[in-house]
Amino acid sequence: MISLAELQRRIDAGELSPGAAVAQSLEAIGVQDKTIGAFVCRADHLNAASAGPLRGIAVGIKDIMDTAEFPTEMGSPIYRGYQPRRDAAVVMMLKQAGATIVGKTTTTAFASVDPTPTLNPHNHGHTPGGSSSGSAAAVAAGMIPLALGTQTGGSVIRPASFCGVAAIKPSYRLLPTVGVKCYSWTLDTVGLFAAGVDDVARGLSAMAGRPELLLPPSIPTPRIGVVTQDFAGAPDASGGEALRIATKAAERAGALVWVLDLPEIIAEAWQVHSVIQEFEAHQALAWEYRENYDAMAPLLRAKLDESRGLTPADHDAAIGVASRARHALAKVFEGVDVLLTLSAPGAAPEGLGSTGDARYNRLWTLMGVPCVNVPALTAKGGLPVGVQVIARYGADAAALAAARFVEQALERK
Repeated sequence: MISLAELQRRIDAGELSPGAAVAQSLEAIGVQDKTIGAFVCRADHLNAASAGPLRGIAVGIKDIMDTAEFPTEMGSPIYRGYQPRRDAAVVMMLKQAGATIVGKTTTTAFASVDPTPTLNPHNHGHTPGGSSSGSAAAVAAGMIPLALGTQTGGSVIRPASFCGVAAIKPSYRLLPTVGVKCYSWTLDTVGLFAAGVDDVARGLSAMAGRPELLLPPSIPTPRIGVVTQDFAGAPDASGGEALRIATKAAERAGALVWVLDLPEIIAEAWQVHSVIQEFEAHQALAWEYRENYDAMAPLLRAKLDESRGLTPADHDAAIGVASRARHALAKVFEGVDVLLTLSAPGAAPEGLGSTGDARYNRLWTLMGVPCVNVPALTAKGGLPVGVQVIARYGADAAALAAARFVEQALERK
């Protein structure tokens, strides 16, 4: 993989020009993407910016985000050839930081459940996850140092786990969703993929103009509450092993670690996530569903068919549960700095018929809290499995620092 931090060091030292750094990524895409299929469109040649903290950094953009230079097709034939006139807000934030947008990465249709043809770079017989399939795979395959994705259920953290890359789903609305195709306005969150936690922190800090998100020179030792999410069912063997390995590594590194039981209202919130998501999807995708029903991706269409009976009262009740759960979770964080839990049930499923299960992600998306994936284990078939570090709402810097602590602990194990 390409380290964003190392590229910045080399560019700052004059060892590599921004243009040469971008050219290297374009060359890697030209070689790797013939097999992986992470991009739906890309540039052949680009002039890199000469200023900004992300100068020389090639970035892939999930294809539900508007881009003025590239079509935005949202993984659907309904939008084939659709060319926005302007960039999404997050794309402009990258450009203002000096980044170079090199192409659009694959997404499941409208960031839902119908798989893309993208392959997992670690094992081509397995999914890279979804819905941010191309962004995770492009970083994992060493094509680009940074990519954007979105998460409504588990579409950043889960593919990051499957592909063995670092990723952050920031606090809700830390990054704007203006110009990003909506699925659920209560849940949709823009996130980032990169090689390691420091790379993710540098990308998010530069993009958001928040220097406080950069990792400190000395990483503080966190208090970690381990959450098994029993209400979501048992994980696969590899998922459970990844969490066990990360827990032991953090303990050996000096962290205070103990298993936490979450309040019952938080388990109730896990159950109502789908009510909020699908009720809002019916409104966000009303034109596509009504006017282009036959062109809708089949799994998404079936999901919308099944949830047509949801009412405003159902949505209001679910929002109430979520609000009470957020208050309960805030009290949990009075006793710990971060939570450590599963990023996915286990390694990426075999075949391309599914993007995997988001059951260990959707609660934290609903809670709006920052989540960082850290690769923890290489399972059978060379498939990575990650764990996620979660901090209180707004404490993205703490989430990144604790994730770096866990990452370093795992490197020493």
